[in-house]
Amino acid sequence: MSTISVFLPCRAGSERISNKNIKPFAGISNGLLEIKLQQLLKISQITEIVLSTNDSLIIDHVKSLNNSKIFLDKRPEHLCSSATSTDELIQYVPTIIKNAEHIMWTHVTSPMCNEIDYEKAISEYFSRLKQGYDSLMSVTSLRKFLFYKNGKAVNFDRDIELWPRTQTLTPVYEANSAFFINSLDNYILYKDRIGKSPFFYELASLKSFDIDWEEDFKIAEIIYSNHIND
Repeated sequence: MSTISVFLPCRAGSERISNKNIKPFAGISNGLLEIKLQQLLKISQITEIVLSTNDSLIIDHVKSLNNSKIFLDKRPEHLCSSATSTDELIQYVPTIIKNAEHIMWTHVTSPMCNEIDYEKAISEYFSRLKQGYDSLMSVTSLRKFLFYKNGKAVNFDRDIELWPRTQTLTPVYEANSAFFINSLDNYILYKDRIGKSPFFYELASLKSFDIDWEEDFKIAEIIYSNHIND
């Protein structure tokens, strides 16, 4: 059976929300981190959760869990600043994950994406590999009136119809960052968390809700509390 590891980045020093990853959330101690770890630990396909952090609070909490499935990576400080690019972090991943054939990259900031969603996505990934796709990423389908800055429409032809019905618009896909699944080989070959032929896995907006700002945190608490059993 193919092995799959999770890469879960959780650096210290969130500039918009203090201690975002581990502050109490919806009445849950250790908040978003605890929610995500408990979701991931329920997934049988995952052999290892690599939690990459420089946050002492997170390190202490993970040590207290004493779970052999969680590997604590104390990430170098030069890869933990707000100036660190995602590309740099991507190239770091295969240096700490070497024994798994496949990697799922996810974030604690998507608490509504749960173990059921991950299990479905992992199953879809392996199925799509047999169809010529080489990776998978979660996306949100947008059927809205989108324009370039020069006024040209992105996803419809105004020479044919100025304002078509939204149902007829060509969908545009947003990478919502809830998860990316790719092979270790592709990480090394392309230095990317997707390959050259990714499958777009559509995730509902509610499931892909991402916490970035303080108002997002407050909204997410309400959503999570009301939809925890959905």
